[in-house]
Amino acid sequence: MDYYFFDSSGIVKNYIIEIGTNWVKNVFNSVATNVIYAVSVAEVEVISAFARRLKGKTLTVGEAANASSQFKYDFANDLRVVAVEQILLNRAVNLAEKYALRGYDAIQLSAAVEVFAYINALNQGSFIFVSADNELNSVAQAEGLAVENPNNYP
Repeated sequence: MDYYFFDSSGIVKNYIIEIGTNWVKNVFNSVATNVIYAVSVAEVEVISAFARRLKGKTLTVGEAANASSQFKYDFANDLRVVAVEQILLNRAVNLAEKYALRGYDAIQLSAAVEVFAYINALNQGSFIFVSADNELNSVAQAEGLAVENPNNYP
């Protein structure tokens, strides 16, 4: 079994066709053998991404509604959602200071580090952090996480 932590930039690719969509869909379509984690704030970020693309006219009303509906279902039923608690926020503050990360990126990485520690303790399968953000991926690697960038799979 493989364990993945998707940040928002990776999640969006499952619902909107762009570079990396096929790779992301393969991971999401294998939820029987893959466990996919996300942090609770990803729900806001992903819905915001759809709304902004609708506003920017790169998605139609129907495409945005379909993407939102599918994502909300998956978020509630298929993804393992990490709650934002004080210990996670404390680590996020430290990561933001250490690496000059944006706020939500620090929260995403903090959650991923927490999940990685949990999976590592189980000693079952591999753990992969997935993001389309090169800067965040570099920091994740510096924190000891294995990283995949879906943009590397056109």
